[in-house]
Amino acid sequence: MTNSSRRVLVTGGAGFIGSHLVDALVARGDHVVVVDNLSVGTRDNLAHHAQDPRVRFQQVDVRDGARLAPLFQGVDTVFHLATQGMRVSLYDPELVHDVNTNGTMQTLLAGVRAHVRRYVYVSSSEAFGSARSAPMTEDHPFEPTTVYGASKRAGEMYTKAFHRTDSLPIVIVRPFNTYGARAHFEGVYGELIPKFVVRVENGLPPIVFGDGEQTRDFTSVDDTVRGMLLASESTSLIGRSVNIARGREVSVNRIAELVLSACGRTDLVPERGPARPADVRRHYADISRARQELGFDPAIEIEAGIPAYVAWFRATYPDPSVLLPREQPYNWTAAHAGSQ
Repeated sequence: MTNSSRRVLVTGGAGFIGSHLVDALVARGDHVVVVDNLSVGTRDNLAHHAQDPRVRFQQVDVRDGARLAPLFQGVDTVFHLATQGMRVSLYDPELVHDVNTNGTMQTLLAGVRAHVRRYVYVSSSEAFGSARSAPMTEDHPFEPTTVYGASKRAGEMYTKAFHRTDSLPIVIVRPFNTYGARAHFEGVYGELIPKFVVRVENGLPPIVFGDGEQTRDFTSVDDTVRGMLLASESTSLIGRSVNIARGREVSVNRIAELVLSACGRTDLVPERGPARPADVRRHYADISRARQELGFDPAIEIEAGIPAYVAWFRATYPDPSVLLPREQPYNWTAAHAGSQ
């Protein structure tokens, strides 16, 4: 295949970020194999590609090496996004460990055997834990606070090990908090901004856990995907990692203000909940490496990104009341005690 028509495999490609990555790959002319077991992702995220011969969906668990390996044959680039998330690790750490570490191992083995040109491991800022210094460079100390964060760090180390022992051409991409269309709002998988919007659009206050002064580096999914694609084409980053983020920190309290403003509900006052177990206090990315080596410059500021998300949400869910049973404010105390 020519550079404008490569074969790319995306694990977790039916998920939030993964489906946007599939969109971008198809837009540049690639043929995409999507591998997803649909435990987190959904076919709806790929419905607009249903009749596109360039997209082939395979419902396969990344832990199933026997079924996974044949799908890697003839693949140019692999993006490994399949994961179980942070909140799941509070009540089912064994599942998160199994999917995030064993699943990564199986994709690495398949990548080596298929001689893929590039293997992109999509890690997480949660691998760092809370910021000791800010902004956080790629060499910031790693002190993950959850099994999820630890499993993503383990995946990074496995990925680097295969680069050293098998000469697998790898790049580690470390996104920070990503938001945008198709982001999860359901229960344990729900992300902050979508959960806020579901509640506010239903006339309910957003729930802020803790004092709300914890910060995150919220990044538009369009910017995250663009950074991932740039990293996948870089030769200088082979064997290395790169932060992909907006490069600004914003508090949860400020996010609540922006959501209330974008929804036209400044009459609502955020509700306070207990602090989340093992919550990271501060995330703020140094994106100097991405800027210098990839020419990456995030285009979407949070002040514009949240209104754009609200506009998408309203167009997609004209009756937001149907989403409330799926949003379900999460019981962090019960989860930390080992139950839901």
